[in-house]
Amino acid sequence: MNVRILRQLTPTSPTRWEGFNVDVTDDMSIAGLLDHINYNDDIFDDQGNLTTRIGWECSCLQGACGACAMVVNDQPVLACETFVRDLKGSTIEIRPLRKFPVVHDLIVDRSSIHENLTSANVCIESYDPNETGSQAKLVKRQRHQYEIAKCLKCGLCLEVCPNYTNGLTFFGALFANDCYLVAMRNKSKAAEIKALYGEHFGRDCSKALSCMDVCPAQISTISSMAHLNR
Repeated sequence: MNVRILRQLTPTSPTRWEGFNVDVTDDMSIAGLLDHINYNDDIFDDQGNLTTRIGWECSCLQGACGACAMVVNDQPVLACETFVRDLKGSTIEIRPLRKFPVVHDLIVDRSSIHENLTSANVCIESYDPNETGSQAKLVKRQRHQYEIAKCLKCGLCLEVCPNYTNGLTFFGALFANDCYLVAMRNKSKAAEIKALYGEHFGRDCSKALSCMDVCPAQISTISSMAHLNR
């Protein structure tokens, strides 16, 4: 297959598309495909020109860290969980996430995610063991909290969100989920967290819910929104 990759050597370099002809199998992941391109000491593009290795990030390669988030055929995905058999056509087009500054090729700077959570003080400090409520409601609530805790902070939800631009005012779905988690686990911070939720998410979310379509952890953001909005 022909693989087109949007490349950028440094944060200030111009971008350019570079093509590669790659022997693939249906069971090859995008992560495996990138490894395949980078394998040889000498790497040639589809024009026969000598080029450099593709810059991209990975850690677990099991869909548990979010490091390999990128855009494949216009869909925000994790490279380790996206396979050739899932893609249509004879060309694979790969580019970095567009909502974050590019560091090198497919590597982006997602530090704004953590900076926003830190600035809003959205973190769990304590848990109230005396929380009251019916057992059924507690179990349902705890299941959703566990689900939210699986968030990878990969940024795919921000990439696909029509309301998220640079993270300066609107913090996106992962922020809404963390707000719910902290508000439910730390009652002393609930009022503060809910106010921050309204300021940095609630008032600007258009409820496109595209964040749920691309979430690798399949987090039900709408459940968090329903509770906090209520």
